Amino acid sequence: MNDMERTGRARTAIVIGGGVAGPAAALALLKAGIEATVFEAYRPGTGSRGGPLTLASNGLSALRVVGADRALAGEGIPTPRMTIHSGSGKVLGTIESAPDLPATTTLPRGRMAELLQAHAAAAGVPVVYGKRFVDAVDTGRSVIAQFDDHTTAEADLLIGCDGIRSTVRGLIDPASPKPHYTGLIGLGGWSETPLGVSDTGGAFHMVFGRKAFFGHVSDGERTGWFANLPFKTFTREQLQGTSFEEWIALMRTLFADDRSAAARILDHVTPDAFIPASPLEDLPHVPVWSKGRIALIGDAAHATSPSSGQGASLAAESAVELARCLRDLPVPQAFQAYERARRERVERVIATAARTNQSKAAGPVAARFRDALMPFFMARFTTPEKTAWQYGHTIDWDEPVPV
Repeated sequence: MNDMERTGRARTAIVIGGGVAGPAAALALLKAGIEATVFEAYRPGTGSRGGPLTLASNGLSALRVVGADRALAGEGIPTPRMTIHSGSGKVLGTIESAPDLPATTTLPRGRMAELLQAHAAAAGVPVVYGKRFVDAVDTGRSVIAQFDDHTTAEADLLIGCDGIRSTVRGLIDPASPKPHYTGLIGLGGWSETPLGVSDTGGAFHMVFGRKAFFGHVSDGERTGWFANLPFKTFTREQLQGTSFEEWIALMRTLFADDRSAAARILDHVTPDAFIPASPLEDLPHVPVWSKGRIALIGDAAHATSPSSGQGASLAAESAVELARCLRDLPVPQAFQAYERARRERVERVIATAARTNQSKAAGPVAARFRDALMPFFMARFTTPEKTAWQYGHTIDWDEPVPV
C-alpha cells in the first residue's frame, strides 16, 4: 500500500503545460511536499513568443509564495498605472496600483513562461519538453498520462494546465464548453522603442479609439503593444491567410483618426516582432474542474479574455491554492476545497473583462456615451479601495485549509 492509498494524500503529480500555470503549480506542489514533473508540448524557442502580458499585484503576491516573483519583476517593465484615453486623446481615467502592493509588471508572454520554467528547474522540478499530451487513464490508484510520441508517465495526480483549448478538460468532461469568442481579434508584439515614442513612465496607455482599441507600454528601450480589432465573424483560414502587410495596413486605417502612439509604433513593427492575429476568447463558466485524480488550473479551468489583465495572475493564484489544499487534505476533499476557494472569484473577473470587451467593440453612438460616462465611473469605481478585491487578493500559505 502506497502513501496515497494509506493517507489519501498525493505525493507525486504530472503537470501538463509549461506556460504560467504549469511551472507555478509545480513549484507550489513542491513546497507542499508533492514531487511534480512538468510536461510541455513545445521545445524551448519554438512556442509562442506572445505580446505584452501583465502580472498584476495579486499575481506577483501568489508567485511570491513560491519565490518566483522577483525573477519576473526584475525582467519586466514596472507598470503600476493604467491610463485610459479616448480616440481624441482625452484622459478618461487612471487605475493606480496601491503603494503597499507589489508593482504590476509587464513582459513578453513567452519570456514569462521561460523564466518560470527556469525557476522551476532550478528548484528541482523536472521540465520535459516535446511532450504533447493526448490522453490519460485514471486507474483508481494512479494516473497514467499518454503522449503523442507513444511514451507514458505515471503519478498520483494529473494537473491540466494546458490552456483554453485544454485536452485535459475534454478528458474529464467531454461535454465541457468550448471557448467563447468575444467579438475582438488581438494582435501585438515587442520592438525597440521607435523615435517619437517616449518612456511611458510606468503607465500602460490604453486607447478606446474611434474604430479599434490600442495599448502600449515602454521603458524607453523596448515597447510592447497590442491592438483589439472588432470582427463580428471570421474564419481561422481568414486570419492565417491575411499577410503581415495587410494587417499593418488595416490597423493604420483603423487608427488613422486617433490621437495615440499607434501610427508611430506601427511604422517600426517588423514581421519577426509581430504576433499573428488570434481571436480574444474566454470561458465564462466551466462546470467541471476535477474528476478522480485529475484537476484543472489556469485557462483550462477559468480563461478570462486578455482585457482583464488577469489571466496569468489568476493562474498563479489557482496554482498556489490547489497546492495548499493538496497539502492539507485528501485528494477528493482537496479538489473540492480548491474549487470552493476559487470559482466565485475567477468568474467575477471573467465577467468584468467581458464588460470591457463590449466597450472596446462599441459602435459610434455607444462609443460617445462610453467616452462621456467613463470618467464619472472610473473616478468612483477604479480607486485602489474599489479594486482591492481584485489586486489586493493574497493567499495565506500557512493558514490550514478547512475541511
